[in-house]
Amino acid sequence: MTERLSAEALGARRLGERATLVHFSSAFCQPCRATRRVLREVGGMVPGVEHVEVDAEARLDLVRLLGVGRTPTVLVLDADGRVVRHAEGQPRRADVIAALGRALG
Repeated sequence: MTERLSAEALGARRLGERATLVHFSSAFCQPCRATRRVLREVGGMVPGVEHVEVDAEARLDLVRLLGVGRTPTVLVLDADGRVVRHAEGQPRRADVIAALGRALG
């Protein structure tokens, strides 16, 4: 996908200056809680990185547009709002850090 995502499109206050971790979650998703923790932790370690959580059930338009098949799904956006990584399932901290490296590259 080459489309750029904006903070407005995601329902966020802002995107990260360097990268954004977008987390699609749902209310009854147990792995989403752990994913939220990992993304907040990693985002807090790297200056210019924001974590944005999107309620998949409330944003079916984005779910369809971005090909989100289940929750949790994590997208890593570069500074221009382009998706550089799309992963489904609960991520490991090391994988999030590696994906951020690609976005910050």
